[in-house]
Amino acid sequence: MDIYSIRTQIELEVNQLNSREALEAFRNKYLARKGIISQLTGSIPSLAVEERAAFGKEVNLLKSQILAIIAEKEKTLAAEKPSTPAPGGGIDIGMPGIAQEIGRLHPITQTIDEITSIFVQMGFSVVEGPEIETEYNNFTGLNIPLDHPSRDAFDTFYIKSPAKNRLLLRSHTSPVQIRVMKSRRPPLAIIVPGRVYRPDAVDASHLFMFHQIEGFMVDEGIRFSDLKGVLEVFAKAVFGKEIKMRFRPHFFPFTEPSAEVDISCIICQGRQLSDVLTSQGKRCSVCGGKGWLEILGSGMIHPNVFKHVGYDPTKYTGFAFGMGIERIAMLKYGISDIRLFFENDLRFLRQF
Repeated sequence: MDIYSIRTQIELEVNQLNSREALEAFRNKYLARKGIISQLTGSIPSLAVEERAAFGKEVNLLKSQILAIIAEKEKTLAAEKPSTPAPGGGIDIGMPGIAQEIGRLHPITQTIDEITSIFVQMGFSVVEGPEIETEYNNFTGLNIPLDHPSRDAFDTFYIKSPAKNRLLLRSHTSPVQIRVMKSRRPPLAIIVPGRVYRPDAVDASHLFMFHQIEGFMVDEGIRFSDLKGVLEVFAKAVFGKEIKMRFRPHFFPFTEPSAEVDISCIICQGRQLSDVLTSQGKRCSVCGGKGWLEILGSGMIHPNVFKHVGYDPTKYTGFAFGMGIERIAMLKYGISDIRLFFENDLRFLRQF
């Protein structure tokens, strides 16, 4: 799409925005989920790397222009006096009106949108997968065979289905790795947001249903340093440029080497334990005095995963990472109980 042509078209349409209906149609045309701005943003990954930043900047400027036009027209329409109703028209203007409460995006949706926007700007594409998955995609294809001890931690809710093609509610968004790599060839840069399910006991930090974002990149010559750079950009965009980041060795069956990623505490800024004590003699309530907060797991994609999807592990390398959306939102907004997100308490939800 030609941004110059779109701007010219907008200039022609502005003079026609003389009613709320016309303004709403204008808003939907450009800002709806499948509107022109969304289409422009979605086309960024298809551009040459050196063109993406400039094009993305132009798209953001265009969006700001549209928002300014809508805000100005809303003020104009609100200031216009309604026509005087005809005598005996049956309208009692003295009666109180019916308030129309304006809805808003759920904090989890807001967090997903923020995170996906960060990765899209780095050239990633957004892909969604089914919540009902095959046992192969959820486990075997990700190097988690039936007898693997780590499988217990990922086991999930099974659905009545044929033994040869067992179905279940996916326990992570990683199965989309298998689906994408089987249907596409590298280079790949994908993020996958969505709901996942595990039979966990419900408490302040666990639910049987929650949200994840999976990310992975595959090509020739992808290194661990590429993973570190991508995650550093993400962490500083969400939590602030002042935070520090560290990688700790860990084990995930579908990556090797694997690492947990921590950021310095957003409250105490990761100071030494002796400096974390508050004036009341209590340690930082967010990190517990450790100075670090765990945010996600990551690693280099295991060669066995490449073999399952038909990639040559001697030719291609890649990294993957995954994070819980609720955890990111809890850390960012200082929320202590995950259940608050799903209790539908408007006193809580109206804060976002």
